[in-house]
Amino acid sequence: MVEKTVKLVNPTGLSLHPAGLLCREAMAFRSSVHFRFGNVEGNAKSVLSVLGADVRSGDEITLVCEGADEEEALKRIVDLIEGGLGE
Repeated sequence: MVEKTVKLVNPTGLSLHPAGLLCREAMAFRSSVHFRFGNVEGNAKSVLSVLGADVRSGDEITLVCEGADEEEALKRIVDLIEGGLGE
C-alpha cells in the first residue's frame, strides 16, 4: 500500500469534468485506488464517490493505492492532480 497527500490546484476542484478524468485514470489500474478527504473516504474509481466528497480548489486529499501496480497508479494520479486535472 502506498499513499500521498496532494493539493488540488485546478480552479473547480473535483467538479464533474475533473472528477471524470480522475476516475478514468484510476480505472486504468488493477490496484484499488481510494481517497481520504476530512472524514470522508471514497473509491477514486467511482465518479459518484468523488463528486460526493465535495473537494474544492485548494483542498488536500490523501490518495491510497494498493495492488500489483500501486506505485505507478499513485504516481500517475498525483501527476494528473498536480497538473490541474485538464483545466
